[in-house]
Amino acid sequence: MTNTVPNPIKNTPITHVHVDSGAKMGNFAGFNMPISYSSVNEEHLNVRQHVSLFDVSHMGEIFLKGPDALANAQMLTSNDVSKLSPGKAQYSTMLNEHGGIIDDLLVYMLADDEFMFVVNGANLETDWQWILDHRTGDCQLHNRTENIGLIAVQGPKAIELVQHLVKSDVSDIKYYTFRKDNVAGIEDVIISATGYTGSGGFELYCKSADTESLWNNLILAGEEFNAFPAGLAARNTLRLEMGFCLHGNDITQETNPLEAGLGWIVKFNKDFIGKDALQKIKEKGLDRKLCGFEMMDRAIGRQGYPVCDADHNEIGVVTSGSFAPSLNKNIGLAYLPIELSKGEHEIFIKIRNKFAPAKTTSLPFYKV
Repeated sequence: MTNTVPNPIKNTPITHVHVDSGAKMGNFAGFNMPISYSSVNEEHLNVRQHVSLFDVSHMGEIFLKGPDALANAQMLTSNDVSKLSPGKAQYSTMLNEHGGIIDDLLVYMLADDEFMFVVNGANLETDWQWILDHRTGDCQLHNRTENIGLIAVQGPKAIELVQHLVKSDVSDIKYYTFRKDNVAGIEDVIISATGYTGSGGFELYCKSADTESLWNNLILAGEEFNAFPAGLAARNTLRLEMGFCLHGNDITQETNPLEAGLGWIVKFNKDFIGKDALQKIKEKGLDRKLCGFEMMDRAIGRQGYPVCDADHNEIGVVTSGSFAPSLNKNIGLAYLPIELSKGEHEIFIKIRNKFAPAKTTSLPFYKV
């Protein structure tokens, strides 16, 4: 018998700040992360109405640099990296040979010969090994995750808040663009107009050692904007209202981007790992697709619950489900037969021995 020692839980550069502030903590992606500070509903609605701060330093940052960095980025991801220029970013997926989603990620073009992949913390080791195994030509790889802190400033007042700490005009940083700037006296902070809440804002990348100072300055400057810290539970309900996929729930190596509704970030006009498999899937036609649904009663359809038709035949499975604070209803995502992917259809979520009524609905649930 082999004795295995579990990996010790990791801390972000400001885990101690969350603990000292009384946040409810939990293990997420191997990190001791704030799940909530107050109530999930309160934190969620504050993002929609004002602005909130999230510590997302568990995300991974992998750098590709060299004459063949672009060629490697193109082959490793499904979106067309050649459309980027320095200062621009794009959402993409990294696929296996079967078209399964190893991870979804952001690709930043830092220079003509340098890119940053921002990947999910839970997948960092898998992603790193995959990139190492498939590197070609003259391309240096660096995993700088432990050297980088990441704070998401999300909500309609995010521009006003960040502007208080930056001398130059941040309103000209358009969606999916970024630049380096001095923020609250901290040099070389990447201000990126990205996020996963659907309410706008920025993601701020800084050196690990500067994370606490940046967080504290944002909290202090944010008092007049009703800015509060928020946890990962609110981040989850915010992304679900937008129909955004969560890796490990809605997308995995057993799902492909076409059935996950991510065909818009698959560009068949270039070569990439998984292209041949996806082309065959596309030509054959999809059997299922990730669909949104809303419950017709107070029940919540949670991950793993079976989805059934009127005759109680199992036709799918819930991948994500929660109460939606902005909508005051219970919603979810599920892979369902392709014929149910358009229009409104009656379905039933099997919760223990009961069949809770629901209906399919278009995405996103929350209309901005």
